[in-house]
Amino acid sequence: MIRVEVVLAWPDRALSRRLALADGATVGEAIAMAAIDGAQDCPAVAVHGVVAKPDQPLRDGDRIELLRPLLADPKDNRRRRARAAPQSR
Repeated sequence: MIRVEVVLAWPDRALSRRLALADGATVGEAIAMAAIDGAQDCPAVAVHGVVAKPDQPLRDGDRIELLRPLLADPKDNRRRRARAAPQSR
């Protein structure tokens, strides 16, 4: 048996499920077992901050992070801040 944690976080709260799975369990199996509302809307998954595929095998102690979609493009935000900043000459 291995123990893992599946997490989905928002700016103001987080949902977490700790699971005991059979050796050889995959990321996809852990997500299905966790049954966290909103997991199906997550475009990507990471294990300890590294993007993972659903068929990736898990190890004891792994933390599976459900990554929410970005609300804004970081590059567009940077451009917007640069345009709004006072120009120095």
